[in-house]
Amino acid sequence: MPLFSFEGASPRVHPDAWIAPTATLIGDVTVEKDASIWYGVVIRADFGPIIIREGANVQDNSVIHANSELTDVGKNVTVGHQCLVHDCTIGEQALIGNGSTVLDRAVIGARSLVAAGSTVTPGTEVPAEMLAMGSPAKKFVPLTDSARMWVEYNAAVYQDLARRHRDGSAPV
Repeated sequence: MPLFSFEGASPRVHPDAWIAPTATLIGDVTVEKDASIWYGVVIRADFGPIIIREGANVQDNSVIHANSELTDVGKNVTVGHQCLVHDCTIGEQALIGNGSTVLDRAVIGARSLVAAGSTVTPGTEVPAEMLAMGSPAKKFVPLTDSARMWVEYNAAVYQDLARRHRDGSAPV
């Protein structure tokens, strides 16, 4: 896995985290226990620190960057495929749907879901346990039963899948 220091700051990865061999981490990045960083992900912490909290997963081809503040991806968060997460805070067990964008100083509440393809504009606050939709995301509604199921179980699914990839994948 490509890990790069930048101006004296180096990524710190917990031994029980899994980083795909094609993911790239640069600078002041912290990846906590049981977190997983998937194929093609770029996490670049050159302007500010980025923390990927315990049990979180950042899925294929997503990009996380910090502008000047801490970018905090909370415990058991799911960042779906091809997302852009930029200089924001994502609360515990939230799910950022595939292809979504979360921008500067946005705050995604705990156990919320940002619908696939949505854009959370700078400074937006999504309350806890809400579904945010649209581009820009302006419609916030309570989680449906099916959305709640994704929020509650997706992190555990990816923690198990990361262990399977760590133990069962190899270059050919």
